[in-house]
Amino acid sequence: MSAAELTIGVLLPDVLGTYSDAGNAVILAKRAQWRGIPAQIHRITATTTPPAGCDIYLIGGGEDTAQLFAADWLGRQRTLRAAMAGRAVTLAVCAGLQILGSTMRDRSGHDHPGLGLLDLSTVAGPRRAVGEVVSSCLLPGVGTLTGFENHQGVTTLGPDQSPLGVVQSGTGNGTRGRHGHGEGAWSGRIIGTYLHGPVLARNPLLADHILQLATGRDLEPIDLPDLPALRRTYLA
Repeated sequence: MSAAELTIGVLLPDVLGTYSDAGNAVILAKRAQWRGIPAQIHRITATTTPPAGCDIYLIGGGEDTAQLFAADWLGRQRTLRAAMAGRAVTLAVCAGLQILGSTMRDRSGHDHPGLGLLDLSTVAGPRRAVGEVVSSCLLPGVGTLTGFENHQGVTTLGPDQSPLGVVQSGTGNGTRGRHGHGEGAWSGRIIGTYLHGPVLARNPLLADHILQLATGRDLEPIDLPDLPALRRTYLA
């Protein structure tokens, strides 16, 4: 991160913009600014050359055709991929989660390559998972996560790949691993999830975890008086 400003890159909002996941950038920028950290959001569309110097990259959800286009486009951006695999922090949602894995199998049985940044693979399941999800996040200090899932993917994690959370209700990845019924995945500075909402609006402690990774700073908590009531709505 530069000394003056936090830079947040929203990758392909023109392609993967179905579920308003770009709103996660607004949450990160506001929570940084409330702490006196200047932040800028950069929309990185399919017609631009992606900057490799952003502190945080966000990838959202979309339909199958858009997902395969995004995987191919991102796969050709070597410098960007290197940044995502190294110093940057990445949050990928739904289709974005699947793209960060090794392979994606479509409904006709064809395998398509992902970016290989997370040790997971996804196939099209027999039915669509739609509804609220509650999970216990495995990241320290984050606690319970809530969100809305809408996907047909069944995601299998590699033997050493940690899920982002353990599902209490909902579908999540649709598979079980050493932690139980998992949701999403995380490894170092890369976080993937099926949760929409946007996920960071509903889970500000996850937003703060990302900000701490990106800034290398311990952040003072922010008190939002209506947050407990909002979370009770989803946890009831």
